[in-house]
Amino acid sequence: MAVQDEEPDQVTDIARRLGAPVSGEVEAALDAGPLDVAYVFGPHDRMADACMALIERGVAFVVEKPGGLGSADLKRVREAAASAGVAATVPFVQRGGPVDHALSLAGTPTYYRASFVAGPPQRYREAGCSWMLQPGRSGGGCLVNLAPHFVDLFLQRSGARHVELVQARLSASLHGSDVEDHATLILAGDDGSEAIIEVGYAFPASPAKRYSSYTSVGSSGFVDVATSGQISFTRASDGVCEPSVIDVDSDPLYDSFVRRVADTWEDDFAGLPSLADLGDTMELIWTAYGRSSVPSQEVSLG
Repeated sequence: MAVQDEEPDQVTDIARRLGAPVSGEVEAALDAGPLDVAYVFGPHDRMADACMALIERGVAFVVEKPGGLGSADLKRVREAAASAGVAATVPFVQRGGPVDHALSLAGTPTYYRASFVAGPPQRYREAGCSWMLQPGRSGGGCLVNLAPHFVDLFLQRSGARHVELVQARLSASLHGSDVEDHATLILAGDDGSEAIIEVGYAFPASPAKRYSSYTSVGSSGFVDVATSGQISFTRASDGVCEPSVIDVDSDPLYDSFVRRVADTWEDDFAGLPSLADLGDTMELIWTAYGRSSVPSQEVSLG
């Protein structure tokens, strides 16, 4: 076991708890001993190179979204992993979680909406991750960091063969930082389906952590999931509303994902999200960035 970070002092406590050595460079960490699985987090501008180093050594890996700074990075990793037969997966932790299950009650989504607004950008500086607020290192703000989960949910549940980005709006008006603190996407499927996805760093610093709400409309009915976890499922068949409550906190989902990684790594992460899934999701998000490099600039695509 080994822990690597370009700023080793940031991870000494984690390494101590794990009883693992700390390295400042990826190659040094790989030289520390044989590894079964590696987790690739950290600055997005170094993700692709870290993945390539693992592929060269035949080490299966988990890579956080976005997997790099653009399509070229991710394509390079996908092709190399496939050629070398190295398994990889992505922590799209909302898949199969309480929110995903609740939204599935409506059936295949015709109209889908997700709103996930996390705390202010300052929390990244306080956590020692100031690179998250540097566009050259992170590739963007709340859109690249938060939206992939909800784009992925729509793509997985959608009956469309093709989904395109119709419109995007990015803004940094609230905090005035170098990355956007609010973003809205409109996606459209070739089956007539539509998704509206809102993400942000616009929630105050608070024990409540974030605001989130979701709706999905399908042939089976209408599902509404509130920040409180209150669910309202109105059946299309008879108009009866079925209330229930779930835990909408996404933090515990990572523990479940790690356990699934441990259970499936010898089977090439069977049943877990793939690099192809990541590519489908990120292509829509990178398209939005490619057409809207200036925060607060609205672009219409299509």
